[in-house]
Amino acid sequence: MSRLSFSHTLLASFLLIAAILGSAALNGLLAFEEFAARSHEDARSGLYATAAVQQLAERTVDMERSARQYLVLENPELLKHFAEAHRESLGALERIEAFGLPHAAALVAGWREAAAEAAGALARPARQDGEVTLPLTRLTPLNEQLATALRVHLGRNSQGLLADLEAHRAILAWHVLAAFVAAGLFAALTGWWMLRPLKAVENAIEHLGESRFDQPVAIAGPADLRRLGRRLDWLRERLADLEANRARLLRHVSHELKTPLAALREGIALLDDHVVGELSGEQHEVVAILENNVRVLQARIESLLGYNAAVFDARSLKRRSVALDTLLGAVLAGQRLQLQARGLRATVSGTAPQIDADPDKLQIVFANLVGNAVSFSPDGGEIRLQLSRVPGWVRVDCIDEGPGVPAEEAARIFEPFFQGSRQPSAPRHGSGLGLSIVREFVLAHGGRVHWMPAARGAHFRVELPHDF
Repeated sequence: MSRLSFSHTLLASFLLIAAILGSAALNGLLAFEEFAARSHEDARSGLYATAAVQQLAERTVDMERSARQYLVLENPELLKHFAEAHRESLGALERIEAFGLPHAAALVAGWREAAAEAAGALARPARQDGEVTLPLTRLTPLNEQLATALRVHLGRNSQGLLADLEAHRAILAWHVLAAFVAAGLFAALTGWWMLRPLKAVENAIEHLGESRFDQPVAIAGPADLRRLGRRLDWLRERLADLEANRARLLRHVSHELKTPLAALREGIALLDDHVVGELSGEQHEVVAILENNVRVLQARIESLLGYNAAVFDARSLKRRSVALDTLLGAVLAGQRLQLQARGLRATVSGTAPQIDADPDKLQIVFANLVGNAVSFSPDGGEIRLQLSRVPGWVRVDCIDEGPGVPAEEAARIFEPFFQGSRQPSAPRHGSGLGLSIVREFVLAHGGRVHWMPAARGAHFRVELPHDF
């Protein structure tokens, strides 16, 4: 079965399930046809026997009438009528015998004997009327007994047919139930056999997305899914090589840039210490500019390396249940000194359910947002963190009373190294990477982060997925 492809397995499963259900339907159809045939045959035989009994009763009346008239008129034609009615009655008796009525043999024999006795008496010249009429009077009660026996027999046949129908109906119901159970079990087994590798494919893709390249991808099941597993494993190896090359390149770039920067800083320090001679005022100014730019360049390089490390780390999430109100309280506790130094008030309001997330990375997200709010808020201002929920999402709004963000710069504030035109009055030393890291960590959780228009201050909204 492992050689079958996914589509072939589905087709074979559907065909087998259809065969199971079809066999139950076919059994029911055959049972119904058998019942219909039996019912038709019983109805035909019953109608045939009923007609024979009715004919026998009519011919008996003809025989008695002809015999009584012959006794009075001595007309030979009446004797012929009697003989013809007698012959037809015997034919009806043969049909009744062929029907197989139980306990009818004695009645038929009695009827024939009485009719033969009457016919024999009519044929003798010297006879008494009683010799003819007495045997004929026995025929009518025999006819009624035959009719009663036929009705009882037909009734029993009908009851037996209904009993057989009920038995077949019960058997068919059990067959159909067994077929549905067997089809359901087979469908569940097939679904488990085919969905299990799909779950493995999903896990493999999730591991690749989280940059976990240490686990080989091995997919069991249908042939095409096993081929997909081999391609995913090849992709895992390629991504692992690319990630290793990227890390190696960053290390080399870091080393190659830091070495000349260190030499430049050392040369600038020698100039500033007058090792190569006294400097004029203009030369001192040039040395100060060089030293500042070298420090800025070194900080940019270190920030770039740190940002790349953060982006790489965003792909690896260690999820567990997180209470956002507790996490936000911990973030504010970590910023207590900065808040107290500026006289700022920070509050957390609202409620939200626990979510499945990486608490360390979420703490970095909200620490960056709160840190920006602290830097841009005026002394004595307020920072509000508001929790809420909407269908499918949990929201965290961070609102401050700073200068805010110009609408024309809103599309760029999450870009690396971008710093807006509205800066706080107090000097700050930021690299412009905080909001970029916020975006990377939120996107890694499947969430989204927005800048929201506000009349005063900056308003950032983080939305994290959650199934209610």
